[in-house]
Amino acid sequence: KLQKIILKNKKPYTNRPNVHLAPTDFDKEFKAFKKKFQKGFTRAIEMEDFLSYTLYPKVFEKAHENYKLYGNLALVPTKHFFYGMKLREETLIELEPGKTVIIRLLSVGIPNELGMRTVFFQVNGENRFVDVLDTSLNLKIEENEKIDPANDDQIGAPLQGSLYKVLVKKGQEVKENDPLFVIEAMKMETTVTAFKSGKVQSVSLKEGSMVKQDDLVVTIS
Repeated sequence: KLQKIILKNKKPYTNRPNVHLAPTDFDKEFKAFKKKFQKGFTRAIEMEDFLSYTLYPKVFEKAHENYKLYGNLALVPTKHFFYGMKLREETLIELEPGKTVIIRLLSVGIPNELGMRTVFFQVNGENRFVDVLDTSLNLKIEENEKIDPANDDQIGAPLQGSLYKVLVKKGQEVKENDPLFVIEAMKMETTVTAFKSGKVQSVSLKEGSMVKQDDLVVTIS
């Protein structure tokens, strides 16, 4: 009766939860899962990863993208992961059994025109700094798509500059060492060549575009 009240016109299930779902071939699908995701991991894929993906695929894919960018964030204490550190605060992070680092936040700089703040901190007493985007400023900055380090088909800009010339087009067959595009920076030209033979699947940027290091320009497969 309670089901009918809550579900209204929908027919309630009366059997075991999820019995209507198709069965999973764990051996077969786990192999396919490892083939798809192992490339981005610096550790071995485990069955728990596969179960997480099976139950929450979109959540896992997002977590996997973050893993490729930032590494294993599960090592960061929950409090600091969600709320950050206070000035002069210290925290311990165990990278692996017997290997722990002490991190102390020293200062957070003012944002520049791109919304980047320089964060100074210590790792085991050694001073370090990193530039971090302050997303709370809600600055709208146009950014080109970056290459995926795990995708060998993508070729990006090796340095910041102007995309002076694009020497290929979509569908064109290229051979190893064929010139693909030219970057101009500080009055000097750098020609980027193909590292393998294949067909140009896409050209992501137009001639004259300003590029930063690792901006995606050409995809070959």
